[in-house]
Amino acid sequence: MKKKPNMTASQKIVNLNAAKKKKVKGKGNFFQDMKEEMKKVSWTSKDELKTCGKIVIGSIFVLGIGIYLVDLFIRLTLDGVGSLVRLIGA
Repeated sequence: MKKKPNMTASQKIVNLNAAKKKKVKGKGNFFQDMKEEMKKVSWTSKDELKTCGKIVIGSIFVLGIGIYLVDLFIRLTLDGVGSLVRLIGA
């Protein structure tokens, strides 16, 4: 383990003041920092966005039809079981 060097009270105060200044500086530059980070983002091209949008819409459509078919199968199966139970019970 490394031992921290002994600091005088004045050195501790200087370090605390420097830390406070860094915090205040960080709050003031938030939008500037955000603007710099947004420049680093790689945005998709218009053609790539159109292609991905078509894929998403197509996938949603196919998934919706699949869910409808499964629901239809389950409903018909339960209706058949219900009719069978009515015939046996009557």
